Amino acid sequence: MTIDGNALKPDWSVPHRVRAISTTRAGGVSGRPWDSLNLGVHVGDRPEHVQENRKRFAGSIGLDSDRIGWLNQVHGTEVVELTPNNIGQISKADASYTRYPGIACAILTADCLPVILADREGAVVGAAHCGWRSLCGGVLENLVRTMAVVPETLQAWLGPAIGPDSFEVGSEVRDAFLDHDPKAVHAFRAEGARPGHFMADIYALATLRLNHLGVSNVNGGGLCTVQDPDQFFSYRRDGRTGRMATLIWLTD
Repeated sequence: MTIDGNALKPDWSVPHRVRAISTTRAGGVSGRPWDSLNLGVHVGDRPEHVQENRKRFAGSIGLDSDRIGWLNQVHGTEVVELTPNNIGQISKADASYTRYPGIACAILTADCLPVILADREGAVVGAAHCGWRSLCGGVLENLVRTMAVVPETLQAWLGPAIGPDSFEVGSEVRDAFLDHDPKAVHAFRAEGARPGHFMADIYALATLRLNHLGVSNVNGGGLCTVQDPDQFFSYRRDGRTGRMATLIWLTD
């Protein structure tokens, strides 16, 4: 991935009409501890600051702010299709997809993993919010199924998230993933963790799920939101903090 101004752009081979971007924390108007490009309305920031941030961000990428499909994310597995008829309605979901140009799928994060998908024809794009609960529960499986294309034709990009040296989890989290797929054992290690806990690699866990679905072209990963306070918000590091956004959309 490359950093262009205050945002990250995926390095992947998708059709020209596919656009994608992931914000950093820089370039907005919010004060501490949400400084400065906080895009989340649910974190205690002043609403007028969030709206200004969203307006500025949308303008910087050539989208109307009312054409971004912000979701009410609940760490679940629900998927919503974004259309011209529902784009202004906030849905309780953790993933979205669209076939309509000029409508953006958006995921807010501050440690959880944003995953975006695009098919090789540039006909459909999608995005998922992969905290461990939604990832383990099957949000990627639901998204790939509802996008209704052959999974092997999809490419994925993994945005900034908590890295494997910072993501300590209890044994119940490890057990939940292993119950689904014993191969997930390779994404957990006890070294560096408290007794009875494990260090988890959410990038590896998401890649394993995608590969199992038939999505073998997986890009991105390798960043850690916790360890880079200059670039990224991190809930685990700071508690009260802002949210970054990862978007994908189609052009005409």
